Amino acid sequence: MNIPSELRSLFTADIEETDESFVVEVPESEIDAGAVDSGKTYRIALIPTDPATQQSDSVSRSAETAAPQPPVEEGETRRLEIETLGDQGDGIAKVERGYVVIVPDTEIGERVAVEIESVTQNAAFGSVTERLDLYE
Repeated sequence: MNIPSELRSLFTADIEETDESFVVEVPESEIDAGAVDSGKTYRIALIPTDPATQQSDSVSRSAETAAPQPPVEEGETRRLEIETLGDQGDGIAKVERGYVVIVPDTEIGERVAVEIESVTQNAAFGSVTERLDLYE
């Protein structure tokens, strides 16, 4: 299965019928983790479960309840576009699931190659290794 890099969230849910519509409930943990925002519209892919994979699905469900792992690792290099500035003036970019990467000495709209220096559950910190042209 080809999974696009834009994938923000993956969880298991039941489809419930209410009046004249059907509802897929998004777990609160996905909102808390910043994977999705309440009130926004998203494209959803549905993958049916196979009774033969029920056991592996239950293992996946328990993993889903744990906090998601950061989508970056220390030492990794990422190409990012700075979206906004933080309170201390550091550049802020977002990667998968809305995860924040803080990059000092950058400006809004700037495209940079960044080496990830430290990673926490909520944010990563990186330094510029290269300033990129707008079209790179």
